[in-house]
Amino acid sequence: MRAVTWRGVNEIGVEDVPEPTILNGHDVILEVGLSATCGSDLHLVGGYVPTMRAGDVLGHEFMGTVVEVGAAVTRHAVGDRVVVVSFTSCGKCWYCRQELYSLCDNGNANPGITEALWGQAIGGCYGYSHALGGWAGSHARYIRVPYADQGAFAIPDGVSDERALFASDAAPTGWTGADLAGVAPGDVVAVWGAGGVGQMAARAAMLKGAERVVVIDRLAERLGQVETHIGAETLDYSKVDVPGELRELSGGRGPDVCIEAVGMEAHGLGPSYLYDQVKQQLRLQTDRPTAVREAIYACRKGGTVFTLGVFAGLVDKFPLGAVMNKGLTLRGAQQHGHRYVPEILERMSRDEVRTEHLATHVMSLEDGPAGYRMFKGKDDGCVRAVFRPGD
Repeated sequence: MRAVTWRGVNEIGVEDVPEPTILNGHDVILEVGLSATCGSDLHLVGGYVPTMRAGDVLGHEFMGTVVEVGAAVTRHAVGDRVVVVSFTSCGKCWYCRQELYSLCDNGNANPGITEALWGQAIGGCYGYSHALGGWAGSHARYIRVPYADQGAFAIPDGVSDERALFASDAAPTGWTGADLAGVAPGDVVAVWGAGGVGQMAARAAMLKGAERVVVIDRLAERLGQVETHIGAETLDYSKVDVPGELRELSGGRGPDVCIEAVGMEAHGLGPSYLYDQVKQQLRLQTDRPTAVREAIYACRKGGTVFTLGVFAGLVDKFPLGAVMNKGLTLRGAQQHGHRYVPEILERMSRDEVRTEHLATHVMSLEDGPAGYRMFKGKDDGCVRAVFRPGD
């Protein structure tokens, strides 16, 4: 079968790979209907996650139709239309029982790598390097889904493929940030990043009762999507003083909750951004903390900062003094989607969560390299390139 693969730093290919088979009774084989690019994929493309191998199939945000089921699968049958959480989680270990699904003890087949990087292993993620399990990704005609009874969810009849697709990763990641950051009714919430995850974090905060939600970015088409489809306020950081504007709209205090939804390749302005960019390119640090720094400085005293964007390793010039002296709560997580997807799908069916607008460019697998170039360059207003393997 054809698949979009990582061939090397900044090199994406389309090649023939073996079709997946059932390896465990809890597996299903899914015929992929739609599979989306994600901003965190760009960290793989750029070589910032060093555990990729040539020929690895990319993609972790997807939906499709079940075509084969393992003997132990009880919740799914051939022909079911499902969306799959991007993290592989067993549903039975201590972490899964605490609903910390992306920290699953059994979802990562290569725990030694992340144990060395971070002190302990986290769960696995489709198409996201051998550090997170080496699972084949979803930019292919078929994909093997382990722990299918836990990680695959039936899509309600009234929810389109294009809407359900983003219940795989963008929406549950956004929900993870808003929920674990403790967004409460009446809060002022600021979100850095107007991509798919940032938009969904903003929508989740609104549905949790936040009084004001502000999304910060520099790309006019993404800020326009926030205003049109999410209903949140926006700030263009290239035109305004973001911390000053946030104090102005929050009674002089700053936001109650600041959610960073950009990650390790954050853009910015001024000498600190140039400093971080040079250090990252020279591999003297792995991540650019431009957005999370600003979130820490902008957050009100006693507030919460949540790092929702993907970070891999070490950052420089981290304002720990501000965290401590301002009494901030600093949290972060990969998505615990298994706990949020049922609610998200229900809200999608009631038209309370709309995501189709994120799929700005839908194309075939053969256009995979072009899709990633467009997505990385943000060409033609691309928010997400989406592949339809059946085309």
